[in-house]
Amino acid sequence: MNEVTPTAEETIPILDFGSQYVQLIARRVREAGVRALLVDPATPAAELKKLNPVGLILSGGPSSVYQADAPRCDPEIFNLGVPILGICYGMQMAAELLGGKVKKGTAGEYGSAKLSISGTPEAAELFSGVPSSTSVWMSHGDQVYSPGNEFLPLAGTHDCPLAAMRHRTRPFFGVQFHPEVTHTPHGGKILENFLYRVCKAAGTWRMGNFMEISTEAIRRQVGTGRVICGLSGGVDSAVAAALIHRAIGDQLTCIFVDNGLLRKNERQNVESTFRDHFHIDLRVIDAEVEFLSALKGVTEPQAKRKIIGKAFIDVFKREAKSISDARFLAQGTLYPDVIESGQGYWRTAANIKLHHNVGGLPAELGFELVEPLRELFKDEVRRLGEVLGLPESMVWRHPFPGPGLAVRCIGEITRERLDILRDADEIFLEEVVAAGLYRSTAQTFAVLLPVQSVAVMGDDRSYNPVIALRSVDSSDFMTADWSRLPYDLLARVSNRIVNELRSVSRVVYDVTSKPPGTIEWE
Repeated sequence: MNEVTPTAEETIPILDFGSQYVQLIARRVREAGVRALLVDPATPAAELKKLNPVGLILSGGPSSVYQADAPRCDPEIFNLGVPILGICYGMQMAAELLGGKVKKGTAGEYGSAKLSISGTPEAAELFSGVPSSTSVWMSHGDQVYSPGNEFLPLAGTHDCPLAAMRHRTRPFFGVQFHPEVTHTPHGGKILENFLYRVCKAAGTWRMGNFMEISTEAIRRQVGTGRVICGLSGGVDSAVAAALIHRAIGDQLTCIFVDNGLLRKNERQNVESTFRDHFHIDLRVIDAEVEFLSALKGVTEPQAKRKIIGKAFIDVFKREAKSISDARFLAQGTLYPDVIESGQGYWRTAANIKLHHNVGGLPAELGFELVEPLRELFKDEVRRLGEVLGLPESMVWRHPFPGPGLAVRCIGEITRERLDILRDADEIFLEEVVAAGLYRSTAQTFAVLLPVQSVAVMGDDRSYNPVIALRSVDSSDFMTADWSRLPYDLLARVSNRIVNELRSVSRVVYDVTSKPPGTIEWE
């Protein structure tokens, strides 16, 4: 049985059937002011009732409902008496369970489609304020082809006549498109209609609520045990540490590992912030030699991540022996990390890259994970940091990858190459800050390439490494576009790097968006 923790807060449980977009649904619901919670799709109706649901959402997913091993919800959820919205696979599954029929469509729909909404009163409840003809985002091969006698059609597209429907007697609505993505321009309005016109939600959810609920959850999980939190200097681990410290106080010990893969002056900044400002028990481990020795000669990106992850575990394992009653390890894992690592309630999503802080640590380490930010996007983490009272300079600091500069130092990692990268990165950030563009960009950094380029410096010919500059704009880091930085800014950065770092001969700018490229180069 999939048990849940009872709550008095009005909630929209989202049954996760494996959609890559499922956390976007939760995010849209929270942005609209209602608590959203991802749950196992097989959670019994009796357990869902404990969550005080004002409605339910059934997510999309990669399966076909007519497959033998297709995921199913508990049919009793349709007898809970609360409104339910089925999205894509969620609509199809509900149709099968409630008397409709699903089959492979004559033509799949992938991308934008024109939705025509009927003018009936039944359609107005879900589509109030939405133009009768509007664009929606489709991603499906199957569709409901026969609603039987139980459903009323609400909207359709050229290739999908039943693109939206509702049950005649039950408070169930289904949409074949994805209202949660930005490519459905009026998707937010449709979700708001479901929350407020259909579910009659009060809309009292705020990030402060998340903080309070997470605080209590941490206390329940940890009890009287001691938590070790790995600090990286980035916003994720900082917010996680502040939240956990709020929950359990002196039961938290933070460990900062100086692995030699840090930004310039990172160690000093972390020591100053967490010891002097937060008065948190902080232990700094000098492990540069250990990490760089393990990485010597390694150039393959996934191999780097695995080596760093193992070294990270080894360091923690040693340090944990000196901390009495250390049973828990806290990490600042975010939802994009989870998605890219291929984790979810139903089977797995595509594994895009390894994250050394995702998926749990080896059993022999003896720690239980505490991951209070696991269901949040980066912008939500920043809002939580503000609620927790963290300094603005920390809350709005650009992300830094768990493996550090190892994934920005392309090719072999050496102390000399890392120092070049650190200096170039600092110059780039200094100029972006001076131009007043730091807050308007999401992530800005330098990359050291494993190639050399000819240059003429003075009267001498040089053959030195190339620095790539990378800056992206993003709200959730699931997608990103390259920053259109001013040419004069890029010129200043380039001039400073090649003049101040005599070991660099050329500077280039990365204009690749995500997708197809990831934000980091490795």
